[in-house]
Amino acid sequence: MLFVGDDWAEDHHDIEVQGDDGRRLARARLPEGIAGLTRLHELIAEHLTDDDVDPETGFVAQNVVIGIETDRGTWVSALVAAGYQVFPLNPVQVARYRERHGASGANSDRGDAHVLAEIVRLDRAHHRPMAGDSPAVEGLKMVARVHQSAIWDRTRHLQRLRSALREFFPAALEAFPELAAADALELLGRAPDPARAARLSRSKITAALARAHRRDAEAKAEVIQAALRAPALRLAPEIEAAYAAIVASHVRLLAGLNSEIASLQAVVAEGFGRHPDADIVTSQPGLGPILGARVLAEFGDDHARYADAKARKNYAGTSPITRASGTRRIVLARYARNKHLADATHQWAFCALTASPGARTYYDTLRTRGTGHHAALSTTRQPARRHPPRLPQDQDPLRRTHRLARHHRSRRLTTRTMGCLRSAQFAPPGVDADIHRELATALLRAASPAPEHRRALVARTPIVPWLERSWNTTLEQSIRLVGRNARTGRHAGDSGAR
Repeated sequence: MLFVGDDWAEDHHDIEVQGDDGRRLARARLPEGIAGLTRLHELIAEHLTDDDVDPETGFVAQNVVIGIETDRGTWVSALVAAGYQVFPLNPVQVARYRERHGASGANSDRGDAHVLAEIVRLDRAHHRPMAGDSPAVEGLKMVARVHQSAIWDRTRHLQRLRSALREFFPAALEAFPELAAADALELLGRAPDPARAARLSRSKITAALARAHRRDAEAKAEVIQAALRAPALRLAPEIEAAYAAIVASHVRLLAGLNSEIASLQAVVAEGFGRHPDADIVTSQPGLGPILGARVLAEFGDDHARYADAKARKNYAGTSPITRASGTRRIVLARYARNKHLADATHQWAFCALTASPGARTYYDTLRTRGTGHHAALSTTRQPARRHPPRLPQDQDPLRRTHRLARHHRSRRLTTRTMGCLRSAQFAPPGVDADIHRELATALLRAASPAPEHRRALVARTPIVPWLERSWNTTLEQSIRLVGRNARTGRHAGDSGAR
């Protein structure tokens, strides 16, 4: 095998090629683009042997492992398309590896390429290769991140606007409690200082409120006009003029951001709606088209990417870290995480409070114990994502009312089997696919406490024996479980249940 370290820059790449024994075979500085990539292929081909060729397929690229400190860009896409094993490495981890080769602190591009080649040669088992996400999810992730960043930028400019108004025009904060609203931005754009605001007529204020589709515009216009004309302390005219220019600038920025956020939101929703996993993602309590798009884009659609649910928590930063040494043991929050996914899961937990009775009950329990709002949400979002590490392959969404039992070491139907129950590939040998789908549909309907659905399931008992052999469960157990949950008012599979 060949191991390649690629230290990239904006216009060039420093390359080092090593063999199995760690001996340096080649070193070069290649330009960015087609010419540099062609030369890289030539360097690799010069040092491949007959042993590196797959005797069945004649393929050699899988015997080339490349370490690079990024996972995006045309260069990386070309490496993946060529079939090389690409390992995107965290720059912080690479910096720690560099200290193994010298304590002086010296650094160079050639030295970094050598370190990257050493990492993929010796320690690639401790790192993850490039995720096999589809191009659709990669594009969705780019748009969703820009949309999320635009919302963060709007919040920053909104806080700056609020700070400026508080210092020289506090009456505006009283008149416009929602500064980001269209009517507030329009009126502040016309009158960014106290003098001009006091001259605003009631008809202009009413027209702005009507364009923003505000109810009872006449009464609200009267309240706003009274707040803007109320006596207040004033600054020097020169200082007020400077503040007015600042306010007008922030208002224009906020108006532009509002327009772009709405446009990006439509693109995100459209891209998410076309993805085959969209119905499954939105079946989780609290996830809609925008938040679901963020969660799907950040987690990716490579169903083999995560070994278990713990790996998903670590990637999202919701699982804590432990520092233990001797008798000292500290549990801390995980700050080395995907910030976009961490924000999405926090919002997910907040939205789940209204969509999941179990999540709401658990959150209220934490709040009564004295836990703060954000700390309670952080704890609530742990059970909110207790789902299998791989999404079911079936298009039928998994609703809260469809779940029969929590996922534990019992022998009842669980959310993992229910999510993909209707797919014909899970039909046992010798069972017709149509009969399999009919029974699966009946089981999903039987998860609700409606008596007619349970009677419909009982009518299909002649083909239940193969289900008992396949999932080691019985129809009577499932029906008794549904009946008990219906009597107690609980849904044991609810994402917030404890």
